[in-house]
Amino acid sequence: MTAEKALPLGNGKAAEEARESEVLRGGGGSGGAASARDPRDKRDKAVHERGHWNNKVEFVLSVAGEIIGLGNVWRFPYLCYKNGGGEAARGPEENGLGEASPVGAGTLGQFTSEGGITCWRKVCPLFEGIGYATQVIEAHLNVYYIIILAWAIFYLKYCVEFQKLNATNHSHVSLQNATSPVMEFWERRVLAISDGIEHIGNLRWELALCLLAAWTICYFCIWKGTKSTGKVVYVTATFPYVMLLILLIRGVTLPGASEGIKFYLYPDLSRLSDPQVWVDAGTYNNYNNNCYRDCIMLCCLNSGTSFMAGFAIFSVLGFMAYEQGVPIAEVAESGPGLAFIAYPKAVTMIPLSPLWATLFFMMLIFLGLDSQFVCVESLVTAVVDMYPKVFRRGYRRELLILALSVTSYFLGLVMLTEGGMYIFQLFDSYAASGMCLLFVAIFECICIGWVYGSNRFYDNIEDMIGYRPFSLIKWCWKVVTPGICAGIFIFFLVKYKPLKYNNIYTYPAWGYGIGWLMALSSMLCIPLWVFIKVWKTEGTLPEKFRKLTTPSADLNTRGKLGAAPRTVTVNDCDAKLKGDGTIAAITEKETHF
Repeated sequence: MTAEKALPLGNGKAAEEARESEVLRGGGGSGGAASARDPRDKRDKAVHERGHWNNKVEFVLSVAGEIIGLGNVWRFPYLCYKNGGGEAARGPEENGLGEASPVGAGTLGQFTSEGGITCWRKVCPLFEGIGYATQVIEAHLNVYYIIILAWAIFYLKYCVEFQKLNATNHSHVSLQNATSPVMEFWERRVLAISDGIEHIGNLRWELALCLLAAWTICYFCIWKGTKSTGKVVYVTATFPYVMLLILLIRGVTLPGASEGIKFYLYPDLSRLSDPQVWVDAGTYNNYNNNCYRDCIMLCCLNSGTSFMAGFAIFSVLGFMAYEQGVPIAEVAESGPGLAFIAYPKAVTMIPLSPLWATLFFMMLIFLGLDSQFVCVESLVTAVVDMYPKVFRRGYRRELLILALSVTSYFLGLVMLTEGGMYIFQLFDSYAASGMCLLFVAIFECICIGWVYGSNRFYDNIEDMIGYRPFSLIKWCWKVVTPGICAGIFIFFLVKYKPLKYNNIYTYPAWGYGIGWLMALSSMLCIPLWVFIKVWKTEGTLPEKFRKLTTPSADLNTRGKLGAAPRTVTVNDCDAKLKGDGTIAAITEKETHF
């Protein structure tokens, strides 16, 4: 007796997984035995489908939360202040030319529906090292970026005291040293900073508990993937704009604000000869999502947010300079803690300052969580997509996120010691620096623009969104972006200056060694992977490169340019394909005796 049954499939590559799932439901040859299994056993063995965003808004808010994070409110103004004015710090990543890289990266993830490593493996196996390099950078970010959230949570505890910081100094020490109360609170109460990295000091247990709270919140917001993250970003990605607008309005109404804004808008052009100025300026979509429009829109939103945040913080710096009677360039140290000095000062000038202080540090926490979500998700997705049959079963993905969170928490504790700020700046300046991002961006453009082919990639984009993007983007991939990135990268190496904390403290030689090891840990992934793949691939050298630069066979178009409906034979089964090239169902003939 012969019977037919249809096995519905989500996409072509899921054929084997769906067939396995059907067997687990009792539809295989041993139907009764399979159906009698423990339901928990089925859940553990079933391979879960790859998640998707519930709607377009959740995707846009999630990406906006990543690119519009603490970097806009904290790092961008800090780099402007450090480099002599706002425009001096606006390198190629802050103008239109920098949009080519996000368009390429975002489109690649959507086209392949793969994580940060396997997407490069499918496009060009020779440059799979690009994926490993980006994930090493993400791993570094997971350790140190969330430290800023720990500081913000600590400040949240002391919001009631902000009125006191505005009224009088916090102790007699600040009177003796003429120290601003908010600066004294930051350096002595929060950091308890030591004399240098050589004196690591004791662990700040209050901050360690704050870091634990930050990781706990982060874990429970992302442990269910896009289903949980997509809901959280409705609050975390929108609330910060309300607070930033309030701080901007208050800042520009303070006396001396105009001088701060002038310092922001009129840069010190002599600083452009410093390469560090230029270095400082870095998949879950449906196939037919308009990724090109999203990338352009989000790049503009990113630049606009940074620009607005600069007005807010420099108006406050102008007021602080006016109050202290010193030049703006001397009003505060240009360390990473600048936002924990200038912004709290602005909050103390607003009526009901404890309330606004609470809302401000909640804003910092939301901004940091948004970015941390994507950092963790990126690393987890890359690992899960490399080993889907291992981690897409039961609760293994959740356990992977838990293991990553616990490991990152313990590694981050070293930055919460009395000398931890010096280690934090090593991470910030080397591990996830603009230098590393430039190096990776160069090879991304070479891979997409030249090896895979810009015309082929344009065909892929057209297949997804229905039209070809502006032709300038193609030339940015091929010439402009890699050329500018390479020029800045070489310029930085030629005129390299050792890192200093607050332009005063010089690190020991071994400290710089640790920094360079962190930088090389990501950059070396690309050439090492090329060498390993060429070494292991069989054939002559031309044959090796031909094999390693050929895209994966299952990397096919699935949209309007995709294949027409057809029926093919797959393992003695009739596979019915949709118009987009994905398998709709397999009609399998079964024989029962």
